[in-house]
Amino acid sequence: MRKQIDRRGVLLAGAALGATTALAGVPGTAQAAPGVPSADGTPQGRRWSGRTSANGWPVLDEAELFTVEGSGRSVRLAGGDAAVILLHVARRFHYEIDELREDDVTGHSTTRKALQDYESNYLSGTALAIRPLAYPVGVKGGLYPHELVVVRDILAELDGAVTWGGDLATPKESHFELAYKPGHPKVKGVARKIRGWHAGPGSAGAGTVDAFDPERRSRAQAFARRAA
Repeated sequence: MRKQIDRRGVLLAGAALGATTALAGVPGTAQAAPGVPSADGTPQGRRWSGRTSANGWPVLDEAELFTVEGSGRSVRLAGGDAAVILLHVARRFHYEIDELREDDVTGHSTTRKALQDYESNYLSGTALAIRPLAYPVGVKGGLYPHELVVVRDILAELDGAVTWGGDLATPKESHFELAYKPGHPKVKGVARKIRGWHAGPGSAGAGTVDAFDPERRSRAQAFARRAA
């Protein structure tokens, strides 16, 4: 599986170069200012100047370091419900798609430049990217069909609390973000559900489900249609 992903990543890297250049002129929100091209014309992104990220969470100067269970990898995220939910995404990717390796997962960032407004969510620690070099901004179709089945199952399981970058108008298939503001009942409810899985017998949740079970696939497909 690792060889497949690496090979796909090489193809995507070439496509991303053209896609990134094309995205440099995309208009942002009132909080985003145009970036300045470098000497060679490469887009530098736009600067996010808001005190909150695009999803409404406060921008953080620093974020706590969390370990992705079973992987030996760590990522910086906002604490509390945000970390509970996003770590669940990373765990399921590790267990069900491919093991996470060094530098595969990134979270909180203090870099205010962003090609797309949704990348500002890294500033609040409420988004993570899994293999961002393999699945960059503007490139779609990087996941194999069986990997997409798992991603769709994760999104349905989290009941819309997480938005996947592959579903955004300008895609970034490595990107997962909280879809609601702090304190939203959906965020609180999903985080509580995940905590219950961890506390229950057998630690249900990541690594214990079958995304290819016909009933789960049917639910995931129905959820994707409703969310589209």
